[in-house]
Order: sequence, then C-alpha cells, then structure tokens
Amino acid sequence: MARIAGVNIPTAKRVPIALTYITGIGNTSAEAICEAVGIDLTRRVNELSDAEVLKIREHIDATYTVEGDLRREVQMNIKRMMDLGSYKGLRHRRNLPVRGQRTSTNARTRKGPAKAIAGKKK
Repeated sequence: MARIAGVNIPTAKRVPIALTYITGIGNTSAEAICEAVGIDLTRRVNELSDAEVLKIREHIDATYTVEGDLRREVQMNIKRMMDLGSYKGLRHRRNLPVRGQRTSTNARTRKGPAKAIAGKKK
C-alpha cells in the first residue's frame, strides 16, 4: 500500500489514476507528475519501487498544495469572503448557491429538503 500525502493510494490501478485519489491532483497534474519523475503512464502502483514512490512524494510536496493544506486554504478563502461581506460571502453565509444558479426551483442540494408551507391546503 503506497502512502503519498497522507492518502493510501490504490495499488492495482495505473499510477496517474491512483494519484487522482489525492485531493488537489487531477488527471493533468497526475500525468505531469509522472512525466517529471520519469514514470511510464502505463505502470501500476504495485510495480513501483520504494525509491520511485519517494520521488513522487517529494515532487508533490515540492510543487503542489494538496490534502489538508489545500482544504485549509479554501476554507480560509471562504471565511475571508464572508468577513468582507462580498456577494459570494453572503451566499456562503446563507447556504445558497454561490455561482449564479437559479434558486426558485432546483438548488435542493444546497438548500436542503423542501420545507412545507403551513396553510397551503384548501
């Protein structure tokens, strides 16, 4: 079981696919990491040596913000918007969609289950 950036990555998958299990690393970043470290994209994680895993780990630590640090940074950005009172901050504070989606219908994921309005029946 290879452990990179505090995440146990699956051993049976190809290296670029397995790297996407780390928060903050997507397909493009994973392929770029493999190119930089010099690992073939078709190799599986269980075929990697300890030295190669160490190379990947060091490259990620040096160039990418991942996992806990990334989550903390995103939360700090949201908190800053809320403290400033920007429009996006207000939407976050009210637990409504932030990026311009409609709310008269839909938006159930963000708003939660529908609340019944009293006195509607006739």
